[in-house]
Amino acid sequence: DPQKAAFLLRKQWTLYSVSPLYGFSNAHLRGYARLLSASIAAEKQRGLAVEIGVELGVKVALSRILELKSSECDQPAILVQISSRSRASQKNSEEKLIWSGCFCSVSGDELSENLPEGFTCLPLFLVNGTESYTSMVGSWFQKTFDCCFRRLAISPLNLSWMAAMWTGCNVDKTLSAMELVFSVPCLPQPLDISYAIHPEDAKALWETVQNTPGEITQEDVDVFMDCLYSHFHRHFKIHLSAAKLMKVSTAIASAHSDGTIKFLHSQYLTGVLMLLTELAIAQIQ
Repeated sequence: DPQKAAFLLRKQWTLYSVSPLYGFSNAHLRGYARLLSASIAAEKQRGLAVEIGVELGVKVALSRILELKSSECDQPAILVQISSRSRASQKNSEEKLIWSGCFCSVSGDELSENLPEGFTCLPLFLVNGTESYTSMVGSWFQKTFDCCFRRLAISPLNLSWMAAMWTGCNVDKTLSAMELVFSVPCLPQPLDISYAIHPEDAKALWETVQNTPGEITQEDVDVFMDCLYSHFHRHFKIHLSAAKLMKVSTAIASAHSDGTIKFLHSQYLTGVLMLLTELAIAQIQ
């Protein structure tokens, strides 16, 4: 459902992997929201006691998103939203959304199948908001459900896979160039190289090097990237293979090695989340 997924699109999300949550229940989301709200208010007031349920100026809401699943075996995604109301404003004034987080597991069966009773598998956590709220939310979840949060970086190898996979997707809207950003090592001053390829040229190249339609192998990805490197060297005499791939941008999504991503196309949202879930599970294990 494009409307249900719209909140994920065109925002920059920071990626985290999360170990299984112990004692978590979808039936208690409203209670979790009240406890988390009180915890954030207490933290903002430097540890002073806060009564649960009073007006705190910060409101936390937890809700399920049933659409972010690839099968019935997947856990429903959990959306965490923090809203704020100015102290000077009236009680019924409009609230402003200041932070969002989303736990999800798209095709996360590999981890959930072997979990002991009482654990819930939601290995991927997406964050849009300030680091201060991320720290407070993460701390509360870790203490409450005995889990662990870790930043999820994206390796150059995985970025090259994303470049190949997303290039092969059919996009029924205005085409945008595929852009690869490389960082050149061992220089006194930082130097980045941006390499933009027309999407139709990139797709034609991918269809040429892909051995089996519908399947992607490491050999296919290596040949695809080598062809791009050779073309760049022929024009600029620079060996991109000696640089580090830092960012990939296509019409499907934009991903950075520091573990940030921007979803740009709702049709392929589940597929991108499936890949990110796989990376999160690999980091946990």
